[in-house]
Amino acid sequence: MSEGLIYAFYEGPKSTGQQAYTENRLAQIAAQRRERKYLLSDTNYIERKSSVESADKYRDRLLRHGSLELGDNMEILIARTQTSAASATSSIKSMSSDTLQRTISEQHEHNLLRNPFELRHGRRYLRDVPYPLPVDLAELQRQSLRTLLGVQVFGSVLCNPKLDVDPPKKVLEIGCGSGYWSAIAHDHFASRAHAVEFVGLDIAPLATNLKRQGVDWKFVQHDLRRIPLPFDDGEFDLIMLKDLSLLLPVGQQHDKTLTECIRICKPGGALECWDSDHVIRSLLPNPPPPPSRNPREQEPAEETATFAVQPGHPSAPAQNKYLQNANKWIAEALDRRKLHPTPCVRIAEMLTMEPDLEDVGFRRVAIPLGELRWEKDAPKAKRISNGHDSPMSVGSREKPSYTQILTPEQAALRQTALMTVLQMIESFEPMLKEASGKNSEEWSLWWAAMMAELMDPTKAALTGECLELGACWATKSLTSDEDEL
Repeated sequence: MSEGLIYAFYEGPKSTGQQAYTENRLAQIAAQRRERKYLLSDTNYIERKSSVESADKYRDRLLRHGSLELGDNMEILIARTQTSAASATSSIKSMSSDTLQRTISEQHEHNLLRNPFELRHGRRYLRDVPYPLPVDLAELQRQSLRTLLGVQVFGSVLCNPKLDVDPPKKVLEIGCGSGYWSAIAHDHFASRAHAVEFVGLDIAPLATNLKRQGVDWKFVQHDLRRIPLPFDDGEFDLIMLKDLSLLLPVGQQHDKTLTECIRICKPGGALECWDSDHVIRSLLPNPPPPPSRNPREQEPAEETATFAVQPGHPSAPAQNKYLQNANKWIAEALDRRKLHPTPCVRIAEMLTMEPDLEDVGFRRVAIPLGELRWEKDAPKAKRISNGHDSPMSVGSREKPSYTQILTPEQAALRQTALMTVLQMIESFEPMLKEASGKNSEEWSLWWAAMMAELMDPTKAALTGECLELGACWATKSLTSDEDEL
């Protein structure tokens, strides 16, 4: 019989050898446990401490009860202790892992908001954000020009007719950027003696302090991808969203953002979204007039020589070879990022399908990038008698489509639209070089040739290409599904 079994079944007084064997064996077990525990991360310190304490407790119990010191019964006891410790370890490790992940995510967000910029390709970009455009002064100016173009061709700062009779008291602009849209919306309502509070939300503090311009303004720095947004249910009367199609990929993230906007919009409040298509299309010659005679749409079209685009409106691919190249590369690059190249139609579809929204409206306007071919070929007769300057006007339904020479303001509007398109291609440069496979030298040659052709009016390089802008709006129903939950 082994020495261990003799010690296990011996009921007399423990000898010095017995005590030394028991203490040495238990010390080995405790040391092995400590070694295993210290291999874990520092977050498991509590578990390590409890394991050592458990070993010490069992050592005391074994020393007090000689019949359970060694042998099979002691091995069973040790096995049970190890099983219990392993279960506790697994539970603590799972909790520690979740806590650690949350801590890392929160720390990453804190670092991103504290330092959201980085320098790439010689321009300032958002760091760790899948947004393909830079956020430097040149790009912010381009986006402000797009906003100004929208105001001109839509005929107002906001398209929702409900806001004319029921102005908002508190407005949120999501993805506010420079805050230009909020600033001109403030001027719009202030000119009508309406006091409106504006809140801008963006991941980076790009907007100036609009309070210096007399705007009741507050900026909230937040990553739009992190839901929920830091606002209460029904806090805002109007939520404005502009140019978010390059930030939110098509699918779940886009749907979550829309749902969150509906949550923070009060019942009876409004949402309004503006965006522009990223690929260029061409108008067909002598496009038919729209079926609607809504003065709200017709008057701006006549004043700006632009075209109201209705669903099913005929169009053709861009005819200019450089714009064809850019369209192809933009579509491929955006598809890789799950972004939509023609967001105007997509946004309207999403608002229409949302059950908590009603009174959905939509406007789409095409701005020619130059003088149209049929405008050049038509007789240069001015339609001064009826005052209609656009072939999309009401008067064009009743009289032949004689087109006058563009006024300086109309020509400047088209030139501005062309400049924003070229600046957009320039801002897309790193993404388009990747999609086209061009190196820096090849890209520079292509870019120089495109600019020489499109910026020279004598070359007649544009035959109908247009920039398309879209505005969508809706009202949150008074009894939405969220309110019933």
